[in-house]
Amino acid sequence: MKLQELLKGVKPLAIIGNDDVDINGVNIDSRRIKDGHLFVAQKGTQVDGHQFIPKAIGQGAKVVLCEDVPEEIIDGVTYVQVASTEDAVGQVATNYYGDPSHKLKLVGVTGTNGKTTIATLLYNMFRKMGHKCGLISTVCNYIEDREIPSDHTTPDPIELNMLLGEMVESGCEYAFMECSSHAIAQKRIGGLNFAGGIFTNLTRDHLDYHKTVENYRDAKKAFFDMLPKHAFAITNADDKNGMFMVQNTKAIIKTYSIRQMADFRARIIEMHFEGMYLNVDGNEVGVQFIGKFNVSNLLAVYGAARMLGKEPQDILVTMSTLHSVSGRLEPINSKDGITAIVDYAHTPDALENVLNAIHEVLRGKGKVITVCGAGGNRDHGKRPIMAQEAVKQSDRVIITSDNPRFEEPQAIIDDMLAGLNAQQMKKVISIVDRREAIKTACMMAEKGDVILIAGKGHENYQEVKGVKHHFDDREEVRNIFGIAE
Repeated sequence: MKLQELLKGVKPLAIIGNDDVDINGVNIDSRRIKDGHLFVAQKGTQVDGHQFIPKAIGQGAKVVLCEDVPEEIIDGVTYVQVASTEDAVGQVATNYYGDPSHKLKLVGVTGTNGKTTIATLLYNMFRKMGHKCGLISTVCNYIEDREIPSDHTTPDPIELNMLLGEMVESGCEYAFMECSSHAIAQKRIGGLNFAGGIFTNLTRDHLDYHKTVENYRDAKKAFFDMLPKHAFAITNADDKNGMFMVQNTKAIIKTYSIRQMADFRARIIEMHFEGMYLNVDGNEVGVQFIGKFNVSNLLAVYGAARMLGKEPQDILVTMSTLHSVSGRLEPINSKDGITAIVDYAHTPDALENVLNAIHEVLRGKGKVITVCGAGGNRDHGKRPIMAQEAVKQSDRVIITSDNPRFEEPQAIIDDMLAGLNAQQMKKVISIVDRREAIKTACMMAEKGDVILIAGKGHENYQEVKGVKHHFDDREEVRNIFGIAE
């Protein structure tokens, strides 16, 4: 592709060198640069990509997109200066991969909790309805059946457009993706054309990056601000930030609720650990999920499917066949009548939701033993709040390691315990080793009890000192219960 084509929609401050050069690749990572590539020098949160310009040129970069032109200009290299590479890279990537988001119906899901569940259920639902689909999520990216491992909730703009381009080539009609606050703030979804957006909820998270709840909230809102007028914006009317998210959007606004009047409504008729019976917009349906928060998730899925042109009856029939996402309220039953539930809950709100769901089913007929921790090198402020939420709704709590990353596990546990008073501490023990903590919880449990193992969900590793070691909460429970996978 000619550089001039690649720069459509980009406003360069200056172009130094030949603007008629051919480009055969675009990359942010200098290590991936090959002969004839364009290198994007981006000022990241950890490192400044400008320092890798010489390396990129050494590996064959023919064009450098940058904010600061280097003092040394190399012959045969074109330098394109822009006000912000973060703003420009999305458009460049979109141009290079042939604007794939305009050839798909792309739906983005944002919010603190529920993004993975909603995006994955939409992907599964539309595939069951006979459509070819793609998925971009925390757990994994998919192009139809093909699994593509994911390192971030939302990939960088170049990887994102490459994925969407592959989806188009594979014949996909729809793509469903999680849009994290980081991705929105860092313009990773810049240049994309969305058919619709969904807001789930907003509670404290990622303050290590955003610094304030207001910044975090505004990053989410920016997604809806950018939606075009032909798109839909579906928001959770039960969340206090629900209507704030869509107050400046040009998109068609729709609401969903389990508590008040809304465009899409539902109520629970009955619930047990195998699922629920719901009334959705006047129609009754059985689903294989539990918890009020999952009713909200299913309503968001229902609403999006309606906005994408599907009939209510077809949506509900397909919804009744859907299963929970891996590591989200995933039950494992022992031969002795004990239920272990593995869930990804790693924020105070998510922990509260999961424990509420467990009590909605238990109705006081069994004890709840919770195993939880908090991730290292992340928001310290949520640690004591998570411990408080766990104690509030559990008979016993075991505080343990999550992914300590580069922190000392005991220091993280101490931060959590600092939120508890002497009375609350009577319910709590701490065990640094997560395997031992899970084993201890299983030994404490009796017939009819529920063990919640929170924080890691689908993850099959534990990150310690920068190294990922194999560890899967579900495997641990199955081994202890003596049951085959």
